Amino acid sequence: MTDQTGAPKNQWKTLDKDLGRIVQLEQALTYVNRPKIAISVSVVFVLICAAAAVLFAGGSSSTMIIVVAAAFGAYMALNIGANDVANNMGPAVGANALTMGGALVIAAVFETLGALIAGGDVVSTISGGIVAPEAVDDPAIFVWAMMAALIAASLWLNLATWLGAPVSTTHSIVGGVMGAGIAAAGFSAVAWPKMGQIAASWVISPVLGGLIAALFLAFIKAFINDVPNKIEAARRWVPVLIGLMAGAFASYLAVKGLKKIVDVSLGQALLIGLVLGGLTILVSRPLIVRQSAGLENRKKSLKKLFGLPLVVSAALLSFAHGANDVANAVGPLAAIVHAVQDNATEAKVSIPLWVMVIGAAGISFGLVLFGPKLIRMVGSEITKLNPMRAYCVALSAAITVIVASWLGLPVSSTHIAVGGVFGVGFYREWHAERRTRRLGLEKGKAVAPDERRRRKLVRRSHFLTIAAAWVITVPLTALLAAIVFLFLRAIA
Repeated sequence: MTDQTGAPKNQWKTLDKDLGRIVQLEQALTYVNRPKIAISVSVVFVLICAAAAVLFAGGSSSTMIIVVAAAFGAYMALNIGANDVANNMGPAVGANALTMGGALVIAAVFETLGALIAGGDVVSTISGGIVAPEAVDDPAIFVWAMMAALIAASLWLNLATWLGAPVSTTHSIVGGVMGAGIAAAGFSAVAWPKMGQIAASWVISPVLGGLIAALFLAFIKAFINDVPNKIEAARRWVPVLIGLMAGAFASYLAVKGLKKIVDVSLGQALLIGLVLGGLTILVSRPLIVRQSAGLENRKKSLKKLFGLPLVVSAALLSFAHGANDVANAVGPLAAIVHAVQDNATEAKVSIPLWVMVIGAAGISFGLVLFGPKLIRMVGSEITKLNPMRAYCVALSAAITVIVASWLGLPVSSTHIAVGGVFGVGFYREWHAERRTRRLGLEKGKAVAPDERRRRKLVRRSHFLTIAAAWVITVPLTALLAAIVFLFLRAIA
């Protein structure tokens, strides 16, 4: 049987069921995002993690230390999910390529897969050489230093999320380790050249990410958007951009996210990316031709061609983020477990599976419960994004990490992604200003200053808030960690 449109009735029934499930999911996510519900679920999750630590830590006299550390490790993971994952999903949601519910589900799944499949099984306990291991070779002091770093980083991430500022979780934990190390062994214990590199990354990461995102947007405008035959240009260049994305992410995952599965050099990773990118161009070209059939020759029609690649790139970014940043949540916890159970303070320790599960689950829970606030801010409140602009941000995130790895520069994925959003916005401002001036000169009149301010496409308040949060992350978490360390030592 068919309806008036000629479509089988069973087809519409199936579609109605699928739409009903999506609506139910959106309603459920809206419900759990309520402050009281979200906080209650978080408390229950932390308590479950603490109870799990009792089972896995054994019945030693130091079990309580591991239980407390597990609780704070879970709290840290929740805050990473609430703050950091927004950088991957924000542009896709802001561009309307994904609904909030779809973004939360995709991010939660791929963050968890990245953490459990490709998350590093060995973690540096002194956060990449920030503090000399011999400076905290006493297991008791080492435990309190790691605990202080974990608590300080968690509290700062919680505050930054509440303020609506996406900050680097890596810098948060590095600052915590530095502050606890200074409190434990003095300023000489800190590797200051390493800290200098991290400070440099405050500028390098967002500027590099913003420049690359702006260059891609300029390319799209020049070779696709602003040409007479937009559809033909899209058929020529969109497959190339998709292939570039595939190649960049293949190299990105090989370098940063797949160390647990296979160890590859940067050259090998680039070769993998080159091969996969070329194959993707060949496969995607006929698909883009088919998808663009019947589209009107205007800019708005082109957005459809970037929707699916943008969703895929967001999922891949979440996978890579889970593989890399889970160590920020569970690294100090793994170090504490090792120090308590083995009475040792080695520079690198293995991450037990139960500790990794706490990190992966905590990031996913934090994302679902508290992530929408920063997802909206990154995706739509800094500047207006569409699928093409958001795609430039995603490409920039992957390529910038590869370039930084090649140059040996320390960069933050958070700073890169948010810098990409700012780069797209500021490029649009510059482009609009140039066009306005040209039109004004042609008409013999200049644009008034008030009118120029009204046309600003990047919200300056967000820019200043985020920049300030980035600058104070390391010193603030260092100060917090030093205070917490001294307090723990006093009551121990």
